[in-house]
Amino acid sequence: MSRDFHLPGRSPVIARDGMAATSHPLATLTAIDVLRAGGNAADAAIAAVAALCVVEPHMTGIGGDCFCLISQPGKPVWGYNGSGRAGAKASDRALLDQGMKSIGLTSVHSVTVPGSVEAWEAILKARGRFALDRALAPAIKFAEGGFPVAQRVASDWKNHVAKLKADAGASRHYLFNGNAPSEGDVIRFPALAETLRTIAAKGARAFYEGPVADDMAKTLAAKGSFVTAQDFANHKGNEVTPISANYRGLDPIEIPPNGQGLTALVMLNILENFDLASLDPLGPDRFHLVLEAARLGYAVRDTHIADAAHMRTPVGALLDKKFAKELAAKIDPTRRSQLPAAPAPGSNTVYLTVVDRDRMAVSLINSLFSSFGCGICTEKTGIMFNNRGACFVLEPGHPNTFGANKRPMHTIIPALAMRNGRCEMSFGVMGAHYQPMGHVQIMLNMLDYRMDVQQAIDAPRFFFEGERVLVENGTPTATVEGLRQRGHDVAFAAAPWGGAQTIKIDWDRGVLIGGSEPRKDGCALGY
Repeated sequence: MSRDFHLPGRSPVIARDGMAATSHPLATLTAIDVLRAGGNAADAAIAAVAALCVVEPHMTGIGGDCFCLISQPGKPVWGYNGSGRAGAKASDRALLDQGMKSIGLTSVHSVTVPGSVEAWEAILKARGRFALDRALAPAIKFAEGGFPVAQRVASDWKNHVAKLKADAGASRHYLFNGNAPSEGDVIRFPALAETLRTIAAKGARAFYEGPVADDMAKTLAAKGSFVTAQDFANHKGNEVTPISANYRGLDPIEIPPNGQGLTALVMLNILENFDLASLDPLGPDRFHLVLEAARLGYAVRDTHIADAAHMRTPVGALLDKKFAKELAAKIDPTRRSQLPAAPAPGSNTVYLTVVDRDRMAVSLINSLFSSFGCGICTEKTGIMFNNRGACFVLEPGHPNTFGANKRPMHTIIPALAMRNGRCEMSFGVMGAHYQPMGHVQIMLNMLDYRMDVQQAIDAPRFFFEGERVLVENGTPTATVEGLRQRGHDVAFAAAPWGGAQTIKIDWDRGVLIGGSEPRKDGCALGY
């Protein structure tokens, strides 16, 4: 699709030697600086994500988790699962006996052992050139020397003042005279800077053992968590074999469960049975089919996806094309069907991608889950905890029920797209439960509707909350009415859906083409 230059928008970024796309300009520039200093895409990605843990603290942090996919020419795609586990003493029965029916987003039981720091070091050792200390240097500089608060960051931050005030550590480190910072304010995180310095000097183990880990364990113990110092010491992420499907000649690559990337692949397998290219990309028929496929895909997710060691149905069976045809047959192209309900709304994450001159492509995502995680922060070390455990269920016998040393079903999913064994695109869409839907929308926009990377990101998005469909501003009125005529309960979303970053590799012309999310503060840059 050609762009109408009369209308607001931005062009894709096109460069030859290297490119980065992140949700914050300081992080994107950090990645480019690392590439120009001789680092590769893995080094640049870790430096950028560490910077994001400082400059977008509501979206991500060292108290969160990390997943990564890396493609290098001539090598198999490499994946890393850097998600943490519930404590060794965790018990669904103990919570059920307390009368709990689910794990709340601010419950101390939502905290799992943070996996990010260990993952960063593992990624650098496996694929990088720099050591962890060099990769953390820009983040330490921002935390210690200060950085100006970006517009979207400031807008989001002010919505969580009450959550931060409810915890002594969070209030101390993330409020300023009791308030959220304003756009353009220069702020510092001295305690976080010191913690990052400790990790840089002593390695990732200094996060999981010693004074930093003891501070985290004591903070959680005081609130009744099952997570102990020994659980921190025992943490280790792991390399994983990615999973994939084929959609119209392109092979999307995802992290296997406990990640929800399988959901996107199931949806694409379903949608492959429909002639989407013949439909208006912003019309009600396209929106309806994708919504129905999503309702089926998320039902598969909520039934089956869990810690890989606890899943009952093999991934291969869920990705079987015959199974997808059976699901597709349940969709009425003209009417909303009685299908399983969609998930509840989600939370916050950062996604970034970097490609270097050797065409190493890194797709990386790092998350606290909700804004500022569970809202609990260590007073000494300035570490905000994730609330990833809220994705567990309290249902004895369910593969994803809360339990000892288990990883929860995880929403963060980096992605790659391969064609004939070569990486054609590195992409991701932050936004918790929305992410598989985001992956599907980006791929459909580019493959079925021939949008460029930036147009594919810019296009209006849609998703569910429970039984309602929430569309973004900019969705055509005729499409909204058409969805209602097909039986959907449609409203406009209070906030935009997700945040994407994409880099496409044009092998024939030797260029990189990047797009970045206009719903965030960030940008794509290349050189």
